Amino acid sequence: MIEITLPDGSVKEFPKNSTPMDVAKSISEGLARNVISANFNGTTVETVTPLTTDGNLVLYTWKDDEGKKAFWHSSAHVLAQALEELYPGVKLTIGPAIDHGFYYDVDLGGKTISEKDFPAIEQKMLEIAKGKYDYKMRSISKADALDYYKKQGNEYKVELIENLEDGTITFCDHSTFTDLCRGGHIPNTGIIKAVKLLNTAGAYWRGNENNKQLTRIYGVSFPKQKELKEYLHLLEEAKKRDHRKLGKELELFTFSHKVGQGLPLWLPKGAALRERLENFLKKAQKKAGYEQVVSPHIGQKELYVTSGHYAKYGEDSFQPIHTPHEGEEFLLKPMNCPHHCEIYNARPWSYKELPKRYAEFGTVYRYEQSGELHGLTRVRGFTQDDAHIFCTPDQLDDEFKNVIDLVLYVFGSLGFENFTAQVSLRDPDTPEKYIGSDENWEKAENAIINAAKEKGLNYVIETGEAAFYGPKLDFMVKDALGRSWQLGTIQVDYNLPERFDLSYKGSDNEMHRPVMIHRAPFGSIERFVAILLEHTAGNFPLWLMPEQAIILSISEKYEKYAEKVLILLENYEIRALTDNRNETIGKKIREAEMNKIPYMLIVGENEEKEGTISVRKHSEGDVGTLTVDAFAKLVEEEINRTLKQF
Repeated sequence: MIEITLPDGSVKEFPKNSTPMDVAKSISEGLARNVISANFNGTTVETVTPLTTDGNLVLYTWKDDEGKKAFWHSSAHVLAQALEELYPGVKLTIGPAIDHGFYYDVDLGGKTISEKDFPAIEQKMLEIAKGKYDYKMRSISKADALDYYKKQGNEYKVELIENLEDGTITFCDHSTFTDLCRGGHIPNTGIIKAVKLLNTAGAYWRGNENNKQLTRIYGVSFPKQKELKEYLHLLEEAKKRDHRKLGKELELFTFSHKVGQGLPLWLPKGAALRERLENFLKKAQKKAGYEQVVSPHIGQKELYVTSGHYAKYGEDSFQPIHTPHEGEEFLLKPMNCPHHCEIYNARPWSYKELPKRYAEFGTVYRYEQSGELHGLTRVRGFTQDDAHIFCTPDQLDDEFKNVIDLVLYVFGSLGFENFTAQVSLRDPDTPEKYIGSDENWEKAENAIINAAKEKGLNYVIETGEAAFYGPKLDFMVKDALGRSWQLGTIQVDYNLPERFDLSYKGSDNEMHRPVMIHRAPFGSIERFVAILLEHTAGNFPLWLMPEQAIILSISEKYEKYAEKVLILLENYEIRALTDNRNETIGKKIREAEMNKIPYMLIVGENEEKEGTISVRKHSEGDVGTLTVDAFAKLVEEEINRTLKQF
C-alpha cells in the first residue's frame, strides 16, 4: 500500500500502482468524470500514471490553470498530427501550451499556411479528436529516439534529443502519431470538442535569428463549443480595445521605421497623458518621503559588470558604445539601479539619516528580438517609474509595507480592482541563475512573505520567478476582459549593496550594509499606458483624460459664447476645447463620442441667453442644462470619487 496526501491535508491509502484516476474515483464519480491531469510530488503526470511511492497528489480539472495547460498541450499534439497528415514532409519542432491556447512551430519545407487553410486543418483536428485516442507515455533510449527522428530527417528533434540525458527521454503516442514529449496530457483526444486556429507567425528555431525561420501556428481549444464562442467574442472585444489601434485613433503615440523598431514616439496628447501620470505619482511619492534624482542614459560597461546586469542581460542589451579613447566602453543603461547605488555612494551615511528613498522616471534600453516587439507592451526603450530605498534591516518591514500601500493607491486611482499578489521566489534547483548568499535570499524571501501576510494581501507563491538579485512581490492584475497582467513590482535586495560596497554607520559606530528595495508601481510607463488603454477601452478616468470636455456650438453665431465658456472652464482647470466647425450638431456629437471625450457641452441660443450649457456624457447621453459653475462641481465630484487620497 502507498499513502497519498491530498491538498486538504487528508491522507488515503491505495494499492501500489494505483493511478490519479483511481484516487479521483475514490473521492467522487463527478470528480473522476472531470479530472484531466494531475501533479504528483511536484511533477505533472497523466491520470493513468501508476503511483509507486507515498506522495502528494493534486488533481486538475478544466477549471484549473494546470488543467488547461494539459488540455492545450494535448491539443498541440492533435494539431501536429493534422499537419503531418495534410502536409506530408512537414518537420515538427516544439508545441507547448501558452497562457491562452497553444502553438506548434513547424518547418513546412517551402510550403505556406495561411488563414484560408485553417478550416481544413481544424476539420482534420476535430476528426482526430472524435477518435477518442488515449495519450500514452513511454520511455525510450536516447539511441532509439535519435534513430527514430534521423530516419524521418527531422534535424530539429535530433538536436533536442542530443541535449537530453539517456534515461530521461519519453515519447507520447496517440492514434498513429508519435512525438517527443515530457508529459502532461489529458486522458484522451475525445475531450477536445472545439478548436480554433488563430494566426500564423514567423519564429526562428530556438529564438536565434541566425537559425532558420519556422512557421508558428497558434490555436486554442475547449471542452465545449459554447466556451469557444465566448472566447471568440472576447477576442473580438480585445481587437476593439487593442492599444495600438486606440493609440492611433486617440493620437497618443506612433512608431517610425526611421527612428527604429520598438522606440515609441509620444504625440502631444500622449505626452500630456504621460506627464499627468508622472505628476500623479510624483505627488504621492513626495508625501511618502521620496527624493527625485536624475541619471544619464548611458554608463560605463564596468558599472553593469559590477551590478551583474551585464552577465545576465548582456545578450539582450544594445552593443557597447566605443569612444575614441582606447578600451573605453559605454552601454545604454538596461536598469536604473546601478546608477542609484552610485548616487547613494556619493557620500557617507549614518543610520539616523536612513531610509533614503530615491525616485526617477528613468528611461532604459534593451535589445528585444524584432519578432517579440508588440506595440507599447514590448519595446526597446521604455521609462520605468523606478525608485530605490536604502534602509537598515530594522526598517525593512515598515518600508516594504509602505510601498505596498503606494501600489494599492495607484491601482485604486486607475480602476484596477481585481488583482493577486505573487511572491516570486528563486528556484533552488537552478542556483546558477542568481547572485548572492543563501542566507541573504532567505532573509529577503521571508521579509516579503511576512509583509504580504501583514497587509492581508491575497497572494500566491511562485518558485523560479525571482529577479536574479532578489525575490519580489509582483501584482497580477486582471483587466476588464479577465486577462491577467503583471503590473507593479517590489523587490528586496541584499546583493547589490554588497556588490557596490554600500554602507552606513550604525549606532554602535560600526559600518553596516543597508538593505535595498526596488519598486515600480507602474512597471514602465509604456506598458502601463498600453494595459490601461485596453482595460478602459480608451475611456480613462476623468482626471487623466487628455480632454475632459468639448464645447459644441450649434452654429457659427455662438462661437463667441463657446470661447467664453472655454475661458471659464480653464479657470476651473478643466481641460476643454471648442468645435466651431460649420457642421451639424449631430455630426459633432458623433465625432466627440468616437474620440471618447467624457463631456460634450452644447451651446446655442437658449444657453447663451441664460448663461448655461447643455451637458451630454460620453456613452450615457443627456445630463441636463447646467451653469458652468455647476458643471465644474460635477467634474470635481467625479474626479474625487475616482482619484483616491494618499
